[in-house]
Amino acid sequence: MRSGQAALHEAGHLCNDSFIVLRHDFTVIARRVVETTVGGKFRPVGPGAHRITAILIFLLLTCQAAHGQDWPQFLGPGRNGVYAGQLPAAWPKAGIEVLWKVDVGQGFSAPVVARGRVILFHRREKQAIVEALEEDTGKRIWSAGYPTDYRDDFGFDEGPRAAPAVAGERIYTFGAEGVLQALDFSTGKRLWSVDTRQKFDAPKGFFGAACSPLVDDGRVLMNIGGPNGAGIGAFDAATGKVLWTATNDEAGYSAPVVATIGGARHALFWTRAGLVDADPATGKVRFQFPRRSRSHASVNAAAPLVVGDLVFLSASYGVGATLLQIDGASVKQLWDSDDALSNHYASSVYHDGYVYGYHGRQEFGQSLRAIELKTGKVQWNFDHFGAGTVTLAGDKLMLIREDGELIVALATPKEFRPISRAQLLPATVRSYPALANGKLYVRNERTQACFDLR
Repeated sequence: MRSGQAALHEAGHLCNDSFIVLRHDFTVIARRVVETTVGGKFRPVGPGAHRITAILIFLLLTCQAAHGQDWPQFLGPGRNGVYAGQLPAAWPKAGIEVLWKVDVGQGFSAPVVARGRVILFHRREKQAIVEALEEDTGKRIWSAGYPTDYRDDFGFDEGPRAAPAVAGERIYTFGAEGVLQALDFSTGKRLWSVDTRQKFDAPKGFFGAACSPLVDDGRVLMNIGGPNGAGIGAFDAATGKVLWTATNDEAGYSAPVVATIGGARHALFWTRAGLVDADPATGKVRFQFPRRSRSHASVNAAAPLVVGDLVFLSASYGVGATLLQIDGASVKQLWDSDDALSNHYASSVYHDGYVYGYHGRQEFGQSLRAIELKTGKVQWNFDHFGAGTVTLAGDKLMLIREDGELIVALATPKEFRPISRAQLLPATVRSYPALANGKLYVRNERTQACFDLR
């Protein structure tokens, strides 16, 4: 049994060590403050809990003010493509300032930013390389590599696909060849690694392994894709020990997310077969919702988008979009439409009742759309916008197209309303950006660049 004071001490330690750990674990820690485990059940600890909780919230806000907002994992702090800061209404007349550029190797892995460092994951020749750069200058702090034998069957880029994740003093990466590893944040020293293809006999898939690691309460949650009950799994974040595995689903290309729904923690994996809801602590599967194309040559790529107890899923290849409602261990489908919004690769974002994202196949020239979340009704559509990514910053959409152009538009269901644009890099830009502390990190096939948006 832990006291509220002990949990508060832990929160303070996490604030000094890493703000992002506090962000991810805040719900867990707060629960420990106001509750204690007795015989496997949670009960209130007493009247002082509210005062300690208030202090804990103050600690959280103080940490956020001190550290700004990092971008420590795929799709940002909330894993939903949302940046807490604002974008300027207009760029300077001289254009957006480029703070630095560095050469990079192969890969689609998105950069992440934590505690003054940019973490890159790419490939040079037969080495998968993780690098830590200074956030403000791009100067290399350390570089760590390991041999990779991944070969793309379709002749595409052979670098890593998944974004790193930073939690506490560790960096987690998952290479295209299926190696999951943890590195020391300060030095780049490898702490542990697991070859998932070798250990779980996970198939290669169409484009290699691509699950961006998700760290939650000391566990690394992964869409592994192995048979014999190893479709999804959790690893001890400190040691790499397998904590649990579940399902026989092949891996999809969608990143898992976690959310607290109805007071319980839910890990949501969109595998090749459909959505899996599992308890992240035990791996117990609450439900499986079938959701895949009838076509074998297809992928589920966009991440589940969670809004309260609602989960929005969208894929191309005739799958379309659907809205689910989770209630404990059950799920209810609220609507289903292939005409609403079909995300091919890029995940959508949510703002004030509406979802904004790319519709249609990437190679055919996607349109940009806004739909109402609760009905799937299309609010507006901009044809032939082209493929890219979308990030929400305040009330604005930050759109980065594959041709390297940045477009900022208002996040409104009334109309597509661009307010500024700028050419950032030459084509082709397919990796997700990182937006941290007023700086934008974008990479194309050869260059990683940092732009000042303050």
